[in-house]
Parts: sequence; structure tokens; C-alpha cells
Amino acid sequence: MAFYRGMGGPQQMMMPPPQPRPWSKAEDKVFEAALVTFPEHVPNRWLYVAAQLPGRTPQEAWEHYQALVADIDLIERGLVEAPDSWDEDSAGGGGGGRGAEAGAPRSAAEACPGARRSTVPFSRLFLEGLERYGRGDWRNISRWSVKTRTPTQVASHAQKYFIRQASAASRGDTKRKSIHDITTA
Repeated sequence: MAFYRGMGGPQQMMMPPPQPRPWSKAEDKVFEAALVTFPEHVPNRWLYVAAQLPGRTPQEAWEHYQALVADIDLIERGLVEAPDSWDEDSAGGGGGGRGAEAGAPRSAAEACPGARRSTVPFSRLFLEGLERYGRGDWRNISRWSVKTRTPTQVASHAQKYFIRQASAASRGDTKRKSIHDITTA
């Protein structure tokens, strides 16, 4: 849109800022690999990350990273549902896969619907992760302590665990015990 800048000044063509183009699945995969290759402490990190992505600028890479950090924060605070991961190897090439195949079971308990999942090891690993990483760091607890659960699943378990811990004091010992009542010794 053309307009005059100031009174009697020359006519200048002001272009609206370019709209960011969407990131493809392939670009996201290369971006994620570049983030691992060039960690936070690397000087000129965004220059190196952008070099891995033809047609992307360091500014675009940084803005994409900031958007991802904001999304992760919303997910960890439970304000939005965690999206299915994109996996080009999944059946049909679409998103939503959790492994080599879309809908692939994450554990033996999911593979055999009648099988009962063992929650005692999970609960102990959860408590160890909670002690190590603190309340609210579900991503690290999931990544390093309870590797069989997603951060969302760990957060859900934590919510139930803390509710039970809070109600344990008020209810006395009149109700039956639960696996969620385990405390570290």
C-alpha cells in the first residue's frame, strides 16, 4: 500500500512484514536434530541451526524455537492437550504415530489388553524422579526417570498422587491403601 510519509515527503512503498511460512515435517525433524547438535551454550547457535535449514534465516529459527518453548510450557502447565508426535515412518506417512507404526503399543500391558500393568516400579521411579527434578518438571521425570511414560502421563499421575497425599492426612487410616500412597523410605 502506497502512502506519503510526512507532509510533502517522497512517496514510499511500505510492504507489510512477510508472513512466516509454515514449517514442514522434514524441516521440523532437521530443526530438532540441529538443536541437539548445537546446544544452548554454542556461540551463534541460531546461525548454525539456520545453516542446516535451506531457506530459513537465523531469526526464523529463533522464532520457531521460542514458539516451541511457549507450546511446551502450555502443555506442561496442563492448559492444552499434548499433540501426537509427527512421525514420517508411521503408517500412511501422516502424523499421530507413536513409534514405527501408528498406534503401536508403548508397553507390554498395552500389547495384551488383559495383562495387568505393574505400577509399583513406575511409582518408585516416579518418586525418585520427583525427588531429583522437583515438582512440575514432568518432562525431565519422563525423559530420565520414568522412560515408559510421556510427560502428560507423568503429570496426570502426579496430580493423582498429590491429591491422595493431601487427602491421606484428613481421612485418617480408615480407607484402604493404594499404590499412590507409597512414600520414599
